[in-house]
Amino acid sequence: MMPEFYQIFLRPYLSKSQQLTLEILVWLLQVHKQVRIERLAACFPLPILYESRRRHIQRFLISPKLSVALIWLPLIRQVLMKKIPSGSRIIVALDRTQWQVNNLLIVTVIYQKRALPIYWQFLAKKGSSNLDELSSSYSSSITTTEML
Repeated sequence: MMPEFYQIFLRPYLSKSQQLTLEILVWLLQVHKQVRIERLAACFPLPILYESRRRHIQRFLISPKLSVALIWLPLIRQVLMKKIPSGSRIIVALDRTQWQVNNLLIVTVIYQKRALPIYWQFLAKKGSSNLDELSSSYSSSITTTEML
């Protein structure tokens, strides 16, 4: 079960069935440590056919209600406001990683050994990034952070 803080926060955005689907998916990800939809659908405890479970998960994940702007950024804002005392120093980290064929740049806020992603961007090229690309992404993340 998800912590009450998340349940209260998500209540206005998701229906009861969507909240339940999210809770089940989070639980499956923690237990099976698999991100493949096929594997999640095979373990999803819904008494319908496998293919129907797979489509159910896909429809849930592409739902416009789960957008970054509607859910993630306000959630991160609430977490930061609740967990980090006003005036505290925070660490902002830039990380670039190769994720299969994708080059991903992530900006995170680090607090108490936890990294909270506040901005991410898929880069159009392969390989490492230069300072100009990092600066551009960092500027974008600052704009995003100001929206928080």
